[in-house]
Amino acid sequence: MLKRLFRRPTLGQISWLLLVSFYISICLNIAFYKQVLQDLPLDSLRNVLVFLSMPVVSFSVMNIALTLASFLWLNRPLACLFILVGAAAQYFIMTYGIIIDRSMITNMIDTTPAETYALMTPQMVLTLGLSGILAAVVACWIKIKPTTPALRGVMYRAVSVLISVLLILLVALFFYKDYASLFRNNKQLIKALSPSSSIVATSSWYSHQRLANLPLVRIGEDAHRNPLMLKEPRKNLTILIVGETSRGDNFSLSGYSRQTNPRLEKDNVVYFPHTTSCGTATAISVPCMFSGMPRKHYDEELAHHQEGLLDIIQRAGINVLWNDNDGGCKGACDRVPHQDMTVLNLPGQCIEGECYDEVLFHGLEEYINSLQGDGVIVLHTIGSHGPTYYNRYPPQFRKFTPTCDTNEIQTCSQQQLVNTYDNTILYIDYIVDKSINILKSHQDNFTTSLVYLSDHGESLGENGVYLHGLPYAIAPDTQKHVPMLLWLSDDYQKRYQVDQACLQKQASSQDFSQDNLFSTMLGLTGVQTKYYQAADDILQPCRRLTE
Repeated sequence: MLKRLFRRPTLGQISWLLLVSFYISICLNIAFYKQVLQDLPLDSLRNVLVFLSMPVVSFSVMNIALTLASFLWLNRPLACLFILVGAAAQYFIMTYGIIIDRSMITNMIDTTPAETYALMTPQMVLTLGLSGILAAVVACWIKIKPTTPALRGVMYRAVSVLISVLLILLVALFFYKDYASLFRNNKQLIKALSPSSSIVATSSWYSHQRLANLPLVRIGEDAHRNPLMLKEPRKNLTILIVGETSRGDNFSLSGYSRQTNPRLEKDNVVYFPHTTSCGTATAISVPCMFSGMPRKHYDEELAHHQEGLLDIIQRAGINVLWNDNDGGCKGACDRVPHQDMTVLNLPGQCIEGECYDEVLFHGLEEYINSLQGDGVIVLHTIGSHGPTYYNRYPPQFRKFTPTCDTNEIQTCSQQQLVNTYDNTILYIDYIVDKSINILKSHQDNFTTSLVYLSDHGESLGENGVYLHGLPYAIAPDTQKHVPMLLWLSDDYQKRYQVDQACLQKQASSQDFSQDNLFSTMLGLTGVQTKYYQAADDILQPCRRLTE
């Protein structure tokens, strides 16, 4: 009885190929068809026919690929690969509104185990288990009945491929202009098609990684200190805080209705409300902002094997330290002293591989006290990284309630999600303020300054989009509008004749971006090199130095 119950079902080879092709092209592309409907209104018979032709084309392409693979006995492994990739892509597209491209593959590769665990939800396990793993198992379990004689099987498959090709040509004959217009005007659509988008994106990522393993390009070899800064006996100390996933819209310094920056509002900082990021993901923005290349001309491959901002600062004789709490510096700190603070696993600050950002201050006082010269300290925060926003701040910062205390953020109300996210901003306010207070406590020995700049913003469910990482051209402003602020001690302003009123006026009236960080940091620390661009240095118009 049991043997009969679990007997493997049998299908002819053509039937198996057609069934699997249908499942992949139709069932695993629901996210694609839903996005098509957003850009192709079914308000005419032609548009209806165009839409109905899409599953035909997708099915035909998949049938051609699997049928050709069957001639090499690769149809089963290829089908399993397509099913698993397609199921995963569809889940993340439908759940978080992401787009599968090279930058998203980079995000996945760079994701830490803790971040991966944060994405694990019962819904994900159930969805991928049924639509991906179970479907792949069934595809392998079904017994394929061989066609006899073998030549007949070859002919049947050849006819199947020919019919699929003819269907594609027929659709092209009638609807080519419609397809060209739709996909030309909505380039993100093709990136929702599974499994092709994931395969193309992975191939692009591999090509870029291969090109990145090239000899190191040295820049700023002429770097030296500004003689004016060397005249004074007092050392200089700058803290650069690299934010994570903090969007400018939610900073009360930027006019947000909630008071999310109560401490910084008292710190006499200069806030730049009109600042944009280089990318929409850490893997793009962090290397870009430290590279010295402007966003419009940013070369990702070159950035991976070229020196950057910290190399130049260190070459000029300034001590550099990078403290990390966000899964690595993406190459920006590879050649300067750096440490991963999460490995300390400090009690009360770290849980299951993730730490509150206060861990970045561990041992910092001792390091500052031991400095023998000028110093630049970079604090790379985990900031507001989702989807587990509720894990980014200690309980005492749970001011805005009710909160979204789950990684299934799409199940929370908009208000719960915003409340939780705003609590992360409240904690960032504390972290930046604490950094300023540390600098103030060392003003007897150092002339101090601080810069805070987030790597990218975040989507909190607006228009069904969550998290970040959308292609820059179509990403919402919430993923590109980032907070940036500058704090200069009274001593710094007097010693280097910087007019803070001028800075405040400039900040409120002009647009800035992460392109400004490179030359601003060089100017702030007094490093001179041909790579310094005065036009990008935020402080330059407000300096009143006389030679």
